[in-house]
Amino acid sequence: MNDIAKKDIAAAFEVIKSRAVAKAAELYDDNKPTVMIGTATCGKAAGAIDTLDAIRDELAYKGLAANVMEVGCMGHCYAEPLVIINKPGQPAMLYGYVTPDIGRRLVNDYIAGEDPSLEFTLGALEENDLIPSIYDMPRFTHEKHIILKECGHIDPENVDHYIARGGYEALAKALRMQPVEIIEKIKQSGLRGRGGAGFPTWRKWETCRNARGRTSYIICNGDEGDPGAFMDRAILESNPHSVIEGMIIAAYATGARHGYIYVRAEYPLAVNRTKTALLQARRLGLLGKDILGSGFNLDVTLFQGSGAFVCGEETALIASLEGKQGLPRHRPPFPAECGLNGQPTLINNVKTLAFVPHIIKDGALTFAGIGTGESKGTAVFALAGKVTNTGLTEVPMGTTLRQIVFDVGGGIPKGKRFKAIQIGGPSGGCLPDAKLDLPVDFDSLREAGAMMGSGGMVVLDEDDCMAEVARYFLEFTQRESCGKCTMCRLGTKQMLEILKDITLGQGKMEDLDTLLDMAEDIKTGSLCGLGRTAPNPVLTTLKYFRDEYEAHIKEGR
Repeated sequence: MNDIAKKDIAAAFEVIKSRAVAKAAELYDDNKPTVMIGTATCGKAAGAIDTLDAIRDELAYKGLAANVMEVGCMGHCYAEPLVIINKPGQPAMLYGYVTPDIGRRLVNDYIAGEDPSLEFTLGALEENDLIPSIYDMPRFTHEKHIILKECGHIDPENVDHYIARGGYEALAKALRMQPVEIIEKIKQSGLRGRGGAGFPTWRKWETCRNARGRTSYIICNGDEGDPGAFMDRAILESNPHSVIEGMIIAAYATGARHGYIYVRAEYPLAVNRTKTALLQARRLGLLGKDILGSGFNLDVTLFQGSGAFVCGEETALIASLEGKQGLPRHRPPFPAECGLNGQPTLINNVKTLAFVPHIIKDGALTFAGIGTGESKGTAVFALAGKVTNTGLTEVPMGTTLRQIVFDVGGGIPKGKRFKAIQIGGPSGGCLPDAKLDLPVDFDSLREAGAMMGSGGMVVLDEDDCMAEVARYFLEFTQRESCGKCTMCRLGTKQMLEILKDITLGQGKMEDLDTLLDMAEDIKTGSLCGLGRTAPNPVLTTLKYFRDEYEAHIKEGR
């Protein structure tokens, strides 16, 4: 690409950015308060829409002028509904557990008056002399937001907010680079897939690029089905343009011309906000034909999956997109060589693609400077279960489980004792308190018998029976098995029957050896990741909590 063409791309984007900055400024009028209410699924489930309506009605009743906007997930899901009030001349305040009555009181006492109602605050969003900042919380000692940075601070259905805060700058920069340069940047960054396997992202991209000569596709895998996991959903609900921007850059680098965002239909808010974002990107010329005058064409379609867990596996997902039953197939050939409709297909997770704009814009070495030797950057986790501060967190790779559970998550509620953490979804493993100082990265978790997975963490306390926990997760994977492999279809069923007998006090000591033998057979005899990892909860609980299995058997309970 010559210098004139590069200048044309830069100029085309500058026009879009200038307009967006002006539009966004209208919504951030320094002369009147701005009220932001978190209305991602977590907020809506807690009653955020009622709070939003109450605040709007009270402002209208009092005749007060204020900018009221819906934003996405702020990460503090435990304290929903969440409200941010930024009043001119005062520090921005974050309020938690805001019911409609509290919302009306905030309007009267703080927006109309001078009382900031500090009893309802979680903290200020900036340093000040009035109230501690939320960044003084222990969790922020460890948190580092990259892909969650804008979540909860922009209107996810307003592209101007995203662009005004630096959005699509990476795309404009990438379109002035050669595709091989972009792939080299991704390689230098050390980015690995955040969907679970941790495969080097650049290798997929390079394979797909080298398979050019035919129609090629790009797919964003948003089929998040792990119990207790909601990272991908929250990102699509809170900042869908970051994923779309990363997807366009990846498509340009690999030569893809058609794209799909695969999201399960159980995520209606993520579906609607992503559809809106796609329409906005097309309207601005950031998607479609001749993007920013670069000559590059890409269109992206949102596809709603039917909720089959196995469709998180890339070849099963492709089959689903093709209108077939979601069944995995043998590899090789890998999708990057032969995927959708038999063409080269790049498949990346929501989080993987959301990292791409930051790497291009801020530099590969900046990203590579975060994390551990083979696990670079940050990881996003959904904290659920027996932990005080449930919600989302983004921490550097290598942060320990103890720091995540106790500093970020606030520890175990009601004075209970920590017992274990289930990490990596139903195919992950249960790690005991002896593993709390384990650094969380791809390789450390695998060595401990667990896996990073897509990022779900379920915390368990002293009241939880680990044999029952293993039964629960195995029942999930057995139910979600597509049935194609004999070992997965029948092996997990037989393991589940044995586990049921044990948890009902009807097991035998020899059952434990049978479980171990069957687990190894299922891991080696299954076609896809679902079957190969399904025994992990059983293997790790037998390894670390064998005494609980034996208690069931010996005591008949």
